[in-house]
Amino acid sequence: MPLYEHVFLARQDLSQAQVDALAQTATEIVEAGKGKVTKTETWGLRSLAYKIAKNRKAHFVLLNIDAPAGVVAELERQTAISEDVIRFMTVRVDELEGGPSVMMRKQDRERTRRREREGE
Repeated sequence: MPLYEHVFLARQDLSQAQVDALAQTATEIVEAGKGKVTKTETWGLRSLAYKIAKNRKAHFVLLNIDAPAGVVAELERQTAISEDVIRFMTVRVDELEGGPSVMMRKQDRERTRRREREGE
């Protein structure tokens, strides 16, 4: 089956539990279509480069998906309908990245640098 990375941005005024519920809903849509979500990463509340629908920040979530194209089309349709999602993007990839994504590794590097500065 084809492999996809699906990233969506949820409104800034949602709680983390609501964002997790959105990710769970997306997972259920994929699994209902005989696909599977291999990884779900929540990147947290991050600042946007510009305002989107009056939001300066958004909750970022990444899903790695192994599913047929029809399932991904349904996921995108449901995501577009949701009022809590302000942007989304799905990209077909040749292989899914193992381990943490680049965004998660970046956050780990920043934490390490901060600890080093505080220790000096």
